[in-house]
This record gives sequence, C-alpha cells and structure tokens, in this order.
Amino acid sequence: MSIMVPSTTPALITPGRQALDSALHQLDRAAAHLGLDDGLRTMLATPRRSLTVSVPVRREDGSLDVVQGFRVQHNISRGPAKGGIRFHPATDIHEVTALAMWMTWKCALVGIPYGGAKGGVAVDPSQFTTRELERLTRRYVNEILPLIGPEKDIPAPDVGTDEQTMAWIMDTYSVNAGYSVPGVVTGKPMTLGGSLGRGGATSRGVQIATLAALGRSPEGVTVAVQGFGKVGALTAQYLSDAGCKVVAVSDITGAVHDARGLDIAALRAHAAESGGVHGFAQADAMAHEDLFELDVDVLVPAALEGVITEANAPRIRARLIVEGANGPTTPEADEILAANGTTVVPDILANAGGVIVSYLEWVQNLQACSWSSGDIELKLRELMLSAFDEVKALAAARGLTLRQAAHVIGVGRVAEAHRMRGLYP
Repeated sequence: MSIMVPSTTPALITPGRQALDSALHQLDRAAAHLGLDDGLRTMLATPRRSLTVSVPVRREDGSLDVVQGFRVQHNISRGPAKGGIRFHPATDIHEVTALAMWMTWKCALVGIPYGGAKGGVAVDPSQFTTRELERLTRRYVNEILPLIGPEKDIPAPDVGTDEQTMAWIMDTYSVNAGYSVPGVVTGKPMTLGGSLGRGGATSRGVQIATLAALGRSPEGVTVAVQGFGKVGALTAQYLSDAGCKVVAVSDITGAVHDARGLDIAALRAHAAESGGVHGFAQADAMAHEDLFELDVDVLVPAALEGVITEANAPRIRARLIVEGANGPTTPEADEILAANGTTVVPDILANAGGVIVSYLEWVQNLQACSWSSGDIELKLRELMLSAFDEVKALAAARGLTLRQAAHVIGVGRVAEAHRMRGLYP
C-alpha cells in the first residue's frame, strides 16, 4: 500500500497508519489553500528517504532478540533533516513517516533551516536493562549510520529516549568518524556539548504558546494535562509556576484530580519514586477518559498521537487545547472541536520549543561556542511568539483554524523552497 494515499481498509489502520492519514489530510487541506499542483503535492507527501533495519540485541541471559528500527527523512529542501528517535513498542514505519512530515512543517513554520526526519525502534525500553539499551542503541545507529551526520540528519531524544541515548549515539558516530562530532545529535548531556535549556524546551514552548493563546492573566486558569512524561510533567510545572491551577494529570499508570490544584512538585517527586502518578496521596484517582471531559479552561494532550477522536471530542469542555504531543487530535475530532468553538493550538506550533533549542544547540556545536540560559530562553521565546503571532494573524485574515493557518505557512515555505531550487534532472 502506498504511504502517499490515505488508508481505507479498517483492518490495516494501525495507530501509526492513523497518524499518517492525519498528516496526509492536513497536507492536502494546506495544499488546497495554497493552490499547489498535483505533482508538488505528491512530492511533499512522499518521504525523501525511508530506511527499515533489523536490530539484533544480545540480552543479559545470552539470548538474541531481533527488533525493527526505522529512520525517515521526509524533506531536506530547506536544510539538513532533523528529528527525534523514539523507543516504543507501537512504533512502525507509518508513525515515523507521519512524525517526520510534521517535523518538516514545524521547522518551516518557526523559521529554522531544517527539514523533517524521525526515527524509532519498536521496543519497550522498560523491558531492557541499561546495558541492553546501550547495545540496542549502538547497533541501531550503526545500521542508520549512512543517513545521519551534522550536515545531513541530526537526531534528538523522543518518547523512550533521553540524553544518555544521545550520548551513546554521539559516541558511536564519533568512533566511526575517528574524532568527536558533538553536532551529530542534540539533547546531549552538557558535558558532551549539550545546551542549557534543552531538557525542558518542549515544555517551555508549550507554556509560551498556552499563555499567548489565553490572551489574559494565567492566574486561576484551570488546566488538565494528559501525559506526565518528559513533556507533560514539566509543562504542568511551568504552567503552575506561571499561576495556572493544574487540577488533573494522567500517565500510563493512572490519573489524579484535585479541584483545588495539584502540588505539581510533590506529584513529580512521587512519580519519579513510584514510576507514575498512580497512588498519589494528595489527590483523588480518576479514570483516564474522564480527564478529557473535565470542565477546565485548558486541556494539554502531551502523550502520544490519536487520543482526541470523534468519540470523545463532543464531550470535551475545555475551550482551549494546546497540543504538547505530536498528532493527538484526529481530523474528525478537529472538525467537531472547531464546530464547538474550541481553539486548538496545533502541535507543529505548540511543541516546537524542542526543535528550536535543538537548533540552538546544533549552532553552538558547529561554532564551538556556548550561550547562557538567558540567551537561550530569549531566542526560544522570540521564535515561538513570532510564529504564534503569524499563525494567529493568518487565521483571522482567512477565516482558518490555527491548525490550518500553521500548515498553510509551513507547507507554503517548503513548497517555495522546492520551486526556488528546481528539480535536478
């Protein structure tokens, strides 16, 4: 089945395929607004390179597992490919392709000179020891080695990976190169050329986008955060620090609620010790699905894609949704939310903080310099607010949703890059 055509066979619609269908739908809507011809639409829908690899892993008991890994470079017309690597059991080529496509539009939207890429390995990292994860990471990197490099494709952390994963990737690449190459990845430890502010950059960007979309004082604004991982937990903390009242959060272990406002610092400490939010004594337990239906001002989906659907969208009462995750809202749900007057700050805008600070880290590596946390914060805020203002203005001028406006801008810039560069014979 071609990945350029939305899927119509229910038996074949996996979560990854559903994500890709959403990405293709969004591209098609933007292309229609821009008046792009069929040839250019097809080019923008088709990844530049897609690689599927087998990754053998020696387990601690001496047995051998073989898992699948992927790396997709969607588009490199505006610069080298950029995108995270996730370790998750549901990862497949369709999901990785969708995420790479969204990254292309995201980079173009916020004005940084990257194309979109994404990588992944279909594993549950919690089922591997640290030594097994290191062996898995290094072997995966060895398989995708011809694709990556500081001037070709720069990975970063994503779901199930972290700065330690990036350190292993940097070392593996550097050993093959014969010298240290810190610019091959971003999201590294500071001792290996990482940047101040990178760890919480995605969450900080979500906070900036939320406060900009509110257009009023955050004091007393009620918030529910779905997903309490590396993005959701810090988003909840930053919004709480700004004066918002975070009343509910959830993760894979459960969901907790307190109408008076959660103590996010205490909840983060509990989650770090126990492995999740379940059992937090200072709040009431609630069902995962009930979090979406809470009467709050802001809902932040910050976990995986496809969690807001046509089934639960009619019951969402939040008037503002800020997408910390990639692709959390299906196209069908988008239409319902728009009809109900709900404002959605789309993923390619709301969670762009991570790739912005990744870009700043990469620039520091290439120039062999370092910037202060204040410099990083200033540049992040400037790029986020500039992109937000541009999206908001276009949406108002053309009667579009924020998602439609963001895609028109992002897709339009990539299409223009294709036109300017021409087609090599």
